[in-house]
Amino acid sequence: MPWCPLYSLCLLCAVLPLHHNAPEPEGPAPDPAHYSFSLTLIDALDTLLILGNVTEFQRVVDVLQESVDFDIDVNASVFETNIRVVGSLLSAHLLSKKAGVEVEAGWPCSGPLLRMAEEAARKLLPAFQTPTGMPYGTVNLMHGVNPGETPVTCTAGIGTFIVEFATLSSLTGDPVFEDVARRALKGLWKSRSDIGLVGNHIDVVTGKWVAQDAGIGAGVDSYFEYLVKGAILLQDKELMSMFLEYNKAIRNYTRFDDWYLWVQMYKGTVSMPVFQSLEAYWPGLQSLIGDIDNAMRTFLNYYTVWKQFGGLPEFYNIPQGYTVEKREGYPLRPELIESAMYLYQATRDPTLLELGRDAVESIEKISKVECGFATIKDLRDHKLDNRMESFFLAETVKYLYLLFDPTNFIHNNGSTFDAVITPYGECILGAGGYVFNTEAHPIDPAALHCCRKQKEEQWEIEDLMREFYSLERSRKSTSRKTTAGPGHREIPPKGNDASPSESETGVNGKKGSKRSVPLLRCPSQPFTSKLALLGQVFLDSP
Repeated sequence: MPWCPLYSLCLLCAVLPLHHNAPEPEGPAPDPAHYSFSLTLIDALDTLLILGNVTEFQRVVDVLQESVDFDIDVNASVFETNIRVVGSLLSAHLLSKKAGVEVEAGWPCSGPLLRMAEEAARKLLPAFQTPTGMPYGTVNLMHGVNPGETPVTCTAGIGTFIVEFATLSSLTGDPVFEDVARRALKGLWKSRSDIGLVGNHIDVVTGKWVAQDAGIGAGVDSYFEYLVKGAILLQDKELMSMFLEYNKAIRNYTRFDDWYLWVQMYKGTVSMPVFQSLEAYWPGLQSLIGDIDNAMRTFLNYYTVWKQFGGLPEFYNIPQGYTVEKREGYPLRPELIESAMYLYQATRDPTLLELGRDAVESIEKISKVECGFATIKDLRDHKLDNRMESFFLAETVKYLYLLFDPTNFIHNNGSTFDAVITPYGECILGAGGYVFNTEAHPIDPAALHCCRKQKEEQWEIEDLMREFYSLERSRKSTSRKTTAGPGHREIPPKGNDASPSESETGVNGKKGSKRSVPLLRCPSQPFTSKLALLGQVFLDSP
């Protein structure tokens, strides 16, 4: 058992049967049972397993199957529904067998939680039907995008889908989810300024920036996070190169003494010299690309703020060294603890455990109430608010527990694994390298290879066919080539059914792309498939 004043905190959190109702639609209020997302219950589901509460995990899975319905007349945040509901259901689906849930034949390529995740994600797809491919921020789960819906969406609300949607496409075989997520990412990439920065809010219909403040915090944060995590999960060099380009611009224009300020996206001039608590994820993200020294320096800056108040205020004025008016609260956010967990995996620096201890003691002393842990309304006097955010159970508790539990299955280094027979052949799961979505729901990257072996075999055959016919063509006389006039396309040798455009189609279904990622061979995996294990990514030398 890990060291723990934390343990009592975790056990209480694990069994709270909390619910979060979605906003009520206009008109007479329906029975709450018909429009409750059971958001906290879904969001905290994989936390139960990571803490070892298997029986409660099993019970909640049964409850969700019986009670949750997404075909409801409710306006829902596309971003929040994805990271909290779709992400959690996918994670719980992939962890079901580990939790002792009886899985159906064909798992992990089928299952009730996977079907629920797919249903929820399909409800979000109408939001992506815009000229730019960037989604609206809100969608009605029954009717799609409301006619009067604002087209202005924050950057994070556009760029935070590739982890969940690519996983869903891999497990279900339907490429639409990954396709819309990639189109949204490319829409943002095309919209960056001449100096390489993105703003805070953009019109998804016109592609014009509405809020032009550039930084790493609220409204932007998880866009950068998903470029890195998407690159790790999918072994996608294009996503990583996008992030590295952004990282150069961020260092050049927003970093000052290892703090990151807000600047005007076109000019690079400082617009807000503040630190936001949401920015505290950045050191953890830096650790994932191997930038440990810079990550630790920035982390220690943020840790000084924590020690000043016993938590991170939403906004902190860096020059004045104090909170910003009306932004003094601390809703028990996880970001600094998240960075501590990643950095500790990379460095084993005991300073990071000190932050964990401080966090446990602060939360226990300041925010613990009779039926949970309350948001701190004001860090200056520690007044409490009458609410507990679902991310406290989904993220804060989980990252704290993992910081102090080195033997947790999440930290598996590949020494153990499960061999699973799927309709597509044998699959290896549970070997480690979990990629957390931005709501701390772990995705097993090996699972993305479990449900598409037939496609992989098809690619291998196509590669062999291309190689064979390339040799055949070299043996043919050159008369065919010399008689071909301008614009004439050489006819493939007899027996090659694929047209040139088809045979050049790569993994992502786009013409001209090449499949450079090797097939997953388990249990012996290439090192690059374990990039997230020790909290650090090693990039190939240019």
